[in-house]
Amino acid sequence: MEIKELEPGFSVCHAVYPDDLAEIKRLGFRSVICNRMPGEAEDHVDDSALRSAAAAAGIEWGEIPVTPGDYPPEAIASFGRAIETLPTPILAFCRTGRRAVSLWIHNQMQQPACDIGLLLQAAHAAGHDLHDVKDTFTRR
Repeated sequence: MEIKELEPGFSVCHAVYPDDLAEIKRLGFRSVICNRMPGEAEDHVDDSALRSAAAAAGIEWGEIPVTPGDYPPEAIASFGRAIETLPTPILAFCRTGRRAVSLWIHNQMQQPACDIGLLLQAAHAAGHDLHDVKDTFTRR
């Protein structure tokens, strides 16, 4: 697992598997948000095993599945609510981490004092260069 912090209390990583949840707990995470679509790959038929492993580890579970490149307003709003209500620190993940980073940027763009440049820098530092899609991150 390669976990990258985007801001204090919020990190992202690539695909997480049930066996990873005990380590995620040991690293201090209190919540996990899954951004993978059910059935998107053989290794992610659904979230039931992940949800069970999270519960066994004492980690709060959130699921906001999105298709890569498609971030509807409802998903962005749900992501924002999850970040506001789930115990921190939070780890969000998808297959590569890009959807989790993109949802984080979309959510941050709803804040009045956000700086897209700083958000893109944080994404780049986490291994996701989103400069080519920066115009998709807009205030709503």
